Amino acid sequence: MIVQLPDVLTHEQVLAVRSQLLAADWVSGLATAGHQGAPVKNNRQLREGSPLAAALGDVVLAALEKHPLFISAALPAKVYPPMFNRYEGGEAFGNHVDNAIRLMPGSGERIRTDLSATLFLCEPLDYDGGELLIEDVYGAQSVKLPAGHMVLYPSTSLHRVEPVTRGARLACFFWVQSMVRDAGQRSLLLDMDTSIQRLAQTGADEGARVQLTGCYHNLLRMWASP
Repeated sequence: MIVQLPDVLTHEQVLAVRSQLLAADWVSGLATAGHQGAPVKNNRQLREGSPLAAALGDVVLAALEKHPLFISAALPAKVYPPMFNRYEGGEAFGNHVDNAIRLMPGSGERIRTDLSATLFLCEPLDYDGGELLIEDVYGAQSVKLPAGHMVLYPSTSLHRVEPVTRGARLACFFWVQSMVRDAGQRSLLLDMDTSIQRLAQTGADEGARVQLTGCYHNLLRMWASP
């Protein structure tokens, strides 16, 4: 399931992050490319673990902790430290699937990549191309969101970034290990949680809402692995 998350960062946060990125030193994206991604990856990124990447990543993580839809859709157990990339001058990233396991920098701890995330940091009109194309059961879904908005999608998905032919595309990307490993179960829980919130807003029968909330938590208890 592909989930779009609006307003992860505020307009002011986007401007502050983007100004620092535009003045940053960039390295080849091949520095973190996996075996199957390397032949099709052509972009640049902040050096992983650099002070700037860590500081900007903390801004993103703090925002995600307060974003209800991210918590509901991802049910995060672990989040890989956010990274930042840049595409311009025809740079692109061809079809690939993200590595299933990644090592957390500095700790050697392993994270299973259940979900992939891209947080857009430039407005769509500021650059041509750069669409994120994600293959799902309905075909290739094209995603190019306003600055500060994010897309969350299964890491099992075949996906690519189209060539950027004008301007520059700046984005933050990272991976999530969910407490609920199965994508179908996560989708069901998200639908149920969304319905519970809507029922609460409409003042629906309280007893039925409490019972449905109990079903949600009992399913989460059954399926979750911390």
